[in-house]
Amino acid sequence: MAANLEKIVEELSKLSVLEAAELVKALEEKWGVSAAAPVAMAAAAGPAAAAEVVEEKTEFDVVIKDAGPKKIETIKVIRQLTSLGLGEAKTMAETAGGKVLTGVGKEAATDAKKKLEEAGAVVEIA
Repeated sequence: MAANLEKIVEELSKLSVLEAAELVKALEEKWGVSAAAPVAMAAAAGPAAAAEVVEEKTEFDVVIKDAGPKKIETIKVIRQLTSLGLGEAKTMAETAGGKVLTGVGKEAATDAKKKLEEAGAVVEIA
């Protein structure tokens, strides 16, 4: 059977592009299928998957989970990192999930996290 397949492949290789297109049409009509649909779906899925892998996150949010035992120190650091007033900084420190910084670079987010953790807060970079 393998020899027969090799013969078929050899013969198909001799076809011109126009003849190959006619062959595809004839087979589609005979078998009632479409050769274009699976190819289009595979082509559409390929680049999208590759694009997802290439993208790297460049903007980060610094989220406070808990002010910790030294809430006053945490509030001071929040005020240093932002332009918030005392009342707003206190509210942010007391609100789990509050975003101290939004859309900052990785270095700035890491630095802010370090300062907040030194003050006793529990912080997450998202």
